[in-house]
This record gives sequence, structure tokens and C-alpha cells, in this order.
Amino acid sequence: MDRCTTMASTIYSSSITPMAPKWGDIVWGHSVSTDLVNWIILEPAIEPDAPGDIKGCWSGSATVISGGQSVIMYTGGDVENHQVQNIALPKNRSDPYLREWTKACNNPVLQPVGPGMNPGEFRDPTTGWIGPDGLWRISIGAEVNGYSAALLYKSEDFLNWSRVDHPLYSSSASTMWECLDFFAVLPGSNGGLDLSAAIPKGAKHVLKVSVDQCDKYMIGVYDLERDAFMPDTVLDDRRLLPRIDYGNYYASKSFFDSKNRRRIIWGWTNESDSSSDDVAKGWAGIYAIPRTIWLDRDGKQLLQWPVEEIESLRRNEINYQGLDLEKGDLYEIKGVDTF
Repeated sequence: MDRCTTMASTIYSSSITPMAPKWGDIVWGHSVSTDLVNWIILEPAIEPDAPGDIKGCWSGSATVISGGQSVIMYTGGDVENHQVQNIALPKNRSDPYLREWTKACNNPVLQPVGPGMNPGEFRDPTTGWIGPDGLWRISIGAEVNGYSAALLYKSEDFLNWSRVDHPLYSSSASTMWECLDFFAVLPGSNGGLDLSAAIPKGAKHVLKVSVDQCDKYMIGVYDLERDAFMPDTVLDDRRLLPRIDYGNYYASKSFFDSKNRRRIIWGWTNESDSSSDDVAKGWAGIYAIPRTIWLDRDGKQLLQWPVEEIESLRRNEINYQGLDLEKGDLYEIKGVDTF
């Protein structure tokens, strides 16, 4: 979600089969936490049972709109295996866990129509933000005429959408971006920014894309008059784009934590275990530890650090000082458990 209160809720696209952690029906899992460390696993929030998602409930984003209303927009696979966008709303807004969700009656709210659109490459709507005209905006990854595009859409009520006549940004350096993220950052400040609020002078914007099995990003400015993102540096070779993480990290998603004024990012790590190992342990793939993310003072590189709540996991500190170790020396640190 774009804003966070005392209860954090992560609702995520996952693959679930009745008998084992293997690729199967794509649903939205749901967990809640008060500290980003300890999580309560709930029943799936969204399952494929409608024409607009019968082939799976894929990635998307949650946004908090006026009145504290939470809204999910997610990609579904329809009966023709086209990728379409759907809306889900909490069934009971007084439930602090938001356990149950109801699908909008006008689903799918967006379909891959238009010149050059590839109906099988149209997915992963971003969190919404409000522009200077008071209208909501989202961006969706798409392939248009063989190029990658972050398509831009507008809405008054978050239920009925129209496509803007130009993308937020596009590039011929690849054919498709997925799992888009778009957010504002202030160079040298580790505080987060709400994309729907007034952006301070000197701020930059980040367009993150998932491509080539990793998460890459561009830093630039969001031209409010043109309603377009302009990267500071345009690279024709996408391999040169900086990465969010140089390890195994994909499909990351950030949100603005309004309580602690920070931006938090989560990413998915696809483990290297065999299918039989996955079955034995009971899961396949994990979420990485949530991180605070910000822009360095030069405005050129994103910086990250595990959220401060992770410190609560540390116990019984052992501190040694004044030790002189030579090459080949061994020194046993006692009182530390190994895993």
C-alpha cells in the first residue's frame, strides 16, 4: 500500500496448489504484522473465480484513497489468456486485518486494447498517485509495437479509467517491463516521500522495472506538465541500467510509510532448491527482509538498509575488543548459537 499505519498488511501474488508448494493456481496470499518482523498468515485475499482472472490473479498494487479506503488493482488472466486489470475492495472496512475482499462489478476495468498492444504483455499496475489536476494515475507495464512501455492511465474515482495518449515512459531497449514501481526521492535524505503530496524542490523520481530476471531502475524527473518521466541518463543498452540488488532479487515493490516517514521496499527471492526440496520444506520462494530505500546525496544511486525493526531480532550481544589476530589465527567466540 502507498501509506502505512500501525498495522502493516502484505498482500502478494503467489502460486498455490492444494497438495504442495508447486506452480499452480495463482492467488493473492495475505499476511499482517505490527512490526514488519512477526507475521500472521491469513487466508488468500483474492482467488481466480471470475472471467477477468480465471487464469490466475497476478501481480498488482494496493492504494489508500480518500476516506482511508483501500483498493487493490491486480492483473488477471482471462479466458483468452489475455492480461487484464481488475479491482478488489475490502468487504468489511472495520476489520483491521481486511481479511475479505470483493471484486468490482465492472471488472476487468482495463483491457489490452489499442494499436500495437500485445494482449499477453500487459500487467502489474503500480500504486496510484494523485496529479496536480486531482486525478488518480497508475502505470502498467506493456509491450507496444515491440517496445517496453510504462503506460499511463487516469481516473476520478479509481474505478473507471482512461488511457493517456502517451506513456509515462517507453524504451526500445527491451520488449517488456514488468512489476513497475514509480516513486519520489530526495537526494541525501533517507526520509520517504508521498507521491500524491507536494514534492519538494530538488526531488527526483525513480522508475523501477523488472527485466532480465532482475530489478533495474532509472533516476530522473517527473514532468508534471507533460505528465511524463524523463530519466537523467538514457541508456540504449538495458544491461547498463543500475540494479536494485545484485543478488537474487526480483519483482520488488515499495510503499510510503507515513507513520515513520520512510519508503520501504520488498523483493522476492527465488530459491535455488529443487522441487523435491520445496515439497519437503513446505514452501518455494521467500520475501527478502524489508528495507528502507532512499537516494544518495549525489542523486545517482539508490541506497538501502534493513528496516530498523529487524534490530528486535538481535539478542545477547557479545563484544570483543583489543584482539590482535595474525594470518591463520583462530579465535573461538563463545556463547553464539549457530544455525
